[in-house]
Amino acid sequence: MKSLIIEGTEDSPSVKFDVNSGQFVIGGKSRPENTVKFFTPIIDWITGFYAKKSTRIADNPPVVFVFKFEYFNSISAKYILDIMFSLKDFISEGNKIGIEWHYAKLDDDMLETGKEFSNMVNLKFDFIQH
Repeated sequence: MKSLIIEGTEDSPSVKFDVNSGQFVIGGKSRPENTVKFFTPIIDWITGFYAKKSTRIADNPPVVFVFKFEYFNSISAKYILDIMFSLKDFISEGNKIGIEWHYAKLDDDMLETGKEFSNMVNLKFDFIQH
């Protein structure tokens, strides 16, 4: 499967899901004009990535999803949560997936949002301050 690369803009996040490194990074500002149109291909790619994985899940290499948002609006939050719930499903199937939530040193709101997301989906996040 090919990596998914989407350049970020002033209103939409960058996406770099690198299948070779196992680092799947999404971040920046997320307030796209058409949120459904932006996030649907990302969710479809993630679903396709795990659909094409080996039937012997134990042989699949671990991946890390890295969320590095500066800002996102409420409709983007819904899609970010959709991604996280998908990850939870794939983890429950035995896939090895790490989740990192990055936040700026002085951005307590983004840290708290990450903690809320972690609790909502009942998954452990690694919180990384930068």
